[in-house]
Amino acid sequence: MAKHKLIEKLFNLRRLHLSDRNFILIVSSMVGIASGFAAVLLKLSVHHIHDHITHVNFAENWGLLLFPILGLIITTIIAKTLYKESSVGHAITDILHDIFKNNSNIGKSKMYSRIVTSMFTVGFGGSVGLESPIVLTGGAIGSNIGQSFLLDYKTKTLMIGCGTAGVISAIFNAPITGLIFSIEVILTGVSVANFVPLLISSVSAAIVSSLLVGEEVLFSFKIVEAFQAHHIPFYIVLGVVAGFMSIYFNQTLHQMEHLMEERFPNRYRRALVGGGLLSIFIFIFPPIYGEGYESIKALLNGEEHSLLVRAELFESLIPNTKAWLFLAYIIMVLFAKVIGASLTLSSGGAGGTFGPALVIGGLTGFAFARLVNLLGLAELHESHFILVGMSGVLCGVVYAPLTAIFLIAEITGGYTLFVPLMLVSAIAYTTVSVVNPDAPHVSTLKARGEYLKGDRDMQVLDRLNINKLIETNFVTVPVKGYLSDLVEAISVSKRSVFPVVNDKGRLKGIITLDQVREIMFDQEQQQKVKIENVMMQAPDVVYYGERMQTVMRKFEKEDAWNLPVIDEDKVYVGMVSKSRIFSVYRKQLQRLNKEWVGN
Repeated sequence: MAKHKLIEKLFNLRRLHLSDRNFILIVSSMVGIASGFAAVLLKLSVHHIHDHITHVNFAENWGLLLFPILGLIITTIIAKTLYKESSVGHAITDILHDIFKNNSNIGKSKMYSRIVTSMFTVGFGGSVGLESPIVLTGGAIGSNIGQSFLLDYKTKTLMIGCGTAGVISAIFNAPITGLIFSIEVILTGVSVANFVPLLISSVSAAIVSSLLVGEEVLFSFKIVEAFQAHHIPFYIVLGVVAGFMSIYFNQTLHQMEHLMEERFPNRYRRALVGGGLLSIFIFIFPPIYGEGYESIKALLNGEEHSLLVRAELFESLIPNTKAWLFLAYIIMVLFAKVIGASLTLSSGGAGGTFGPALVIGGLTGFAFARLVNLLGLAELHESHFILVGMSGVLCGVVYAPLTAIFLIAEITGGYTLFVPLMLVSAIAYTTVSVVNPDAPHVSTLKARGEYLKGDRDMQVLDRLNINKLIETNFVTVPVKGYLSDLVEAISVSKRSVFPVVNDKGRLKGIITLDQVREIMFDQEQQQKVKIENVMMQAPDVVYYGERMQTVMRKFEKEDAWNLPVIDEDKVYVGMVSKSRIFSVYRKQLQRLNKEWVGN
């Protein structure tokens, strides 16, 4: 009741005192505040679980190795039975699917479901990040607030952008990054007027985060050493290395997902097997437990030996972290992190690639700088290369160079490394684009025919529902009948096409008026000519519920004006005409043009 009263008061306030623009600014601040609370809730919950579980070594409690398995199984149970979700990964794909295919309506349960599932996945040791679940949570918050206020498609989409900007801003305390991420990854286009609501939401969420948990929400570091221009050749090489690490991570994840789905179609068995393999990797390489940001912080602060804590197999073998053996260990941890993240996601874990990309990038940058220093080629600031490597791999994995650049700039408190950040991110982005021009989430949507960004014709077509365009006033004739039956149908029909069906209603063919015009008035022919002898096969058929893009391709291929519609049992349902589709298309285009132009 309280919620409905608040909404009613805001509606009255809007009607009496506010313009549409000012109302949107108020709603965007509400989305930002709610997103900020959600981000803080998730991060604090996971940290509490993580700290409680990992306060002892494996040697003292071998039961710790069961937690990743337990986390994945609990995640699978909750996702499948409680929230009825087939998958809990790849949040960006889910958001874009709802924007393109579901009129920007995201289910209410997604405002909290990913918070719950990712708490168990990551808190219990899953080697993924929290950014992906919280991005979907923020998008769902924006969508549902937009639905509550009966906002149109364009404004609901803007609110989804506000939600995603808010959670990224809150979780990193980086409002500019939140804004850029939303524009670069989620939204299809932002006008100057829409820029302001995104900014308000991002700043509101950052303020909530700062008030509740202080400045360091997830990850921060202050640069002490100045950038040195003569190290640029090494940054160029790092950009290429970061690009190839991004390709390796994306391909490993893609192949692992297909392998696990193919070998273990049962989701519980998949979680059990994947969790078991993940536990083995965590035992051998403890730094891959959970998100992994603690390892990056340790490397940045010179606390390298902390990466060997709980590493039962390596701690005694590497007394000196400045030696080659430690570099070899870091490289092994780097590749183990790729496999660990891929195992977690492919086994049904709730998380994303954003966090692992930052950790993999940091390890890549450290390994590269340490290798150069050990070889005596130069004296590189390893902290600089850690941070720039984070930007490079994040850019290569998410295909969001501006987000990667500004994130590292904001969490380091300045723009000291802005030049190498831009250089490495640009090179990494170019490298991955040569192999695959599309981001992983874009490739997935394109494979399903659901990526409509920038294609307004397809956006309009995709909003048309073929089931609502079916015409049922076509008179059918029996396949076992005679020409006289057709003449009778012609006398009561206003159409020139007649579907032919059998006694079970299944479509067998069609007859057009032009086919029988010369013989239809011949009394003798009416009694002799069978329907099955004059009918012809339909040029093509449309299936009930088929996507409009596919339907239009059939019309274009056959150069037809009418096509029959059948269900999965091949029972005739009706006809669909190109002229009716064009008529509805024009009306839909006129309505959407008003939304695209602006409110």
